[in-house]
Amino acid sequence: MTHIHRNPPFRAEHLGSLLRPKELLQKRALFEKNELSQAECTGAEDEAVDKVVKVQVASGFRAVSDGEYRRAVFWGTFFEELEGMTEIRNPSMDLFRPYVPDIAGFIEKGHKPGQSCICTGKIRHKGKSTLIRQFEYLKTLIPEERWGEIKLTMIAPPWYHLRYKNGLAFPPEVYASDEEYLADISKAVSEELDILYAAGVRNLQFDDPNFAYFCSEKMLAGWAKDKSNKKTPDELLDAYIQCYNDSIAKHSEKMHIGLHICRGNFMGSRHFSEGGYDRIAIKLFQKLNVSTFLLEYDTPRAGGFEPLLHLPPHKNVILGVITSKFPELEDKEKMKERILAGADVIAKGASQTREQALQRMGVSPQCGFASHEEGNLLGWEDMENKLALVRAIADDVWPGEP
Repeated sequence: MTHIHRNPPFRAEHLGSLLRPKELLQKRALFEKNELSQAECTGAEDEAVDKVVKVQVASGFRAVSDGEYRRAVFWGTFFEELEGMTEIRNPSMDLFRPYVPDIAGFIEKGHKPGQSCICTGKIRHKGKSTLIRQFEYLKTLIPEERWGEIKLTMIAPPWYHLRYKNGLAFPPEVYASDEEYLADISKAVSEELDILYAAGVRNLQFDDPNFAYFCSEKMLAGWAKDKSNKKTPDELLDAYIQCYNDSIAKHSEKMHIGLHICRGNFMGSRHFSEGGYDRIAIKLFQKLNVSTFLLEYDTPRAGGFEPLLHLPPHKNVILGVITSKFPELEDKEKMKERILAGADVIAKGASQTREQALQRMGVSPQCGFASHEEGNLLGWEDMENKLALVRAIADDVWPGEP
């Protein structure tokens, strides 16, 4: 892939999930208690999506999403709908690697995952996408000439693998190796992209906290102590990159595919991991065949810009320098300085000028505002202010560009 995708990505981006209006959360709670019909719940979702699309358009954002309002959590239900994958409630902690950051975060708080999804048979796509309804409704709110700009977010292909102890992500009688398992995941994702592309989706963003976990010293130390592991972290990283590339091989040239990486965005604005991109930058930026990387850069836990030296000259990066976790507004001028500092690193790595590097960049919050429906520790007006700040930074750095 050597083509540089533009518009999308745009200079001002957000990561997909947005705060749910209180009215929607109340209606969904009633639905969960069987006190509201499916039609009434869907109507409440439609009304909330109408509202948040107007907010995005008014704020000057082109890659509009539905705020992930039809999902309880950012990963949605893609895996639960695959043949061979089974949702499990209140899973045993014996299944999990306790040092994987999100699992470790649960343990630290005395909690356990209430839900997970695990392979119980040969994995196949059933031919129907759970994302189509979300996309089709957005098309009714956006002019037809901008349907290709609509942002659809999707969970990482290897999402339900890293968390499980070696050999427990799938039955040994079904798959003989991680590679066989991941190959069928890739086939299922590719079929999903076939369906989405046929419906008109041209702007897809994968959300993947797992890649950042490979930057966590705590996880790597736990991995080294766990003698049941058959792969090194580097070998597993290679396998995940291959899984992605196989998943998107048919579509990476004909639609914009971005990858968002963050360090956790759990209830109460919690993060799960720390560590710069240095450990994974060369492999991630140079071997993973997405067009755009949307990277967390709002706190020192994400490290410095030096890993961007390895960004190839045909790929974009969106710098997530604005936090979606807390209401305090960043200083616009300081954030502009950070964007320019990042551009200088990118330019140095690609033997380009700062201006050339800026042509492959944009700005965003570091993550969504509500990866889980409860949302982060800020209010609706705070979210609008954050979006306005992102747009204002983009307008100053890239005047007149969307």
